[in-house]
Amino acid sequence: MSPSPNNQTAVLPNIADVVAMVKPSVVAINTEAVAFDFFNRRFTEKGAGSGWIIDSNGIIVTNNHVVEGATTISATLEDGRTFDVDAKKVFTDPLADLAIMKIDAHNLPALKVGNSAKMRVGDWVIAIGNALGQGIRATEGIISNKGVSIPVGQGQTLYDLIETSAAINPGNSGGPLVNLAGEVIGITSAKIAASGVEGMGYAISTETAIPIIRELVQKGYVTRPWMGVSLYTVDRFAVMRYGLSVEKGVLVTGVVAGSPAAKAGLRTGDVITKIDGKEVSTTEDLILAIRSAQIGQQMVVTYIRGTAENTVTVTLAESPRPTG
Repeated sequence: MSPSPNNQTAVLPNIADVVAMVKPSVVAINTEAVAFDFFNRRFTEKGAGSGWIIDSNGIIVTNNHVVEGATTISATLEDGRTFDVDAKKVFTDPLADLAIMKIDAHNLPALKVGNSAKMRVGDWVIAIGNALGQGIRATEGIISNKGVSIPVGQGQTLYDLIETSAAINPGNSGGPLVNLAGEVIGITSAKIAASGVEGMGYAISTETAIPIIRELVQKGYVTRPWMGVSLYTVDRFAVMRYGLSVEKGVLVTGVVAGSPAAKAGLRTGDVITKIDGKEVSTTEDLILAIRSAQIGQQMVVTYIRGTAENTVTVTLAESPRPTG
């Protein structure tokens, strides 16, 4: 027996109620930055993004790329109040494309954070943000995929992303992706769409984002396990350019003085092929291995120098505090 129309209607989500619950906690962010045209003439470039209130005492979450390089930042609440944001109260993590800012306001409507790990492919979600810089708007969709990794720039990949059919437009960046309980399960990012991915929206899962946000709130920067190397995935160009004796692995293009890699004896030109006996073929393989380790953990690194295979033990350190 097929379900009756009434039963079908009953299971449809009430999007309007969720939007009404969440919208007061979504913030429109406007920025200005100094830029230069083709003739090196200086001009002011305006930008728009989104954020959401995570703490009632004025802590707002957004994307790093929304505020990166901005000379002025303002945050407008749904009630119409606009706050100028002190640059000293903006804390960022460029690697994860996350940022927080503090405004001088209290008793704000903070959003609840949901468990992104419990979301399933096919679950309804709603993206709310300052789409196209035209004010707070909502789009709905479903979760299309989970655990997606996408490169978004030179040497930068975002991991554990939620893929959604909800439209994510410029200006949505930093806004919340919420479930039908109005809980934040992702932070939307238009930067990913700008990387050539079309037809899908993407959000940084709260499972990944919340530990980073917590560190930004507590100390203003994020620490990670650190080896202290610059890397390049071995390809045909690298083999020819540097006369490598292997065609697969991760080429060390730089070693930070005094870093764990330097102390272990790794040098520029070495090709890392294994970590703890497991093969690594790309920079992403190696970065994920380091990120999944702990500060102070020892890793056995197998590498090729010239034609000889060597093994050293590297003790991962805490990543240096950002300068500036």
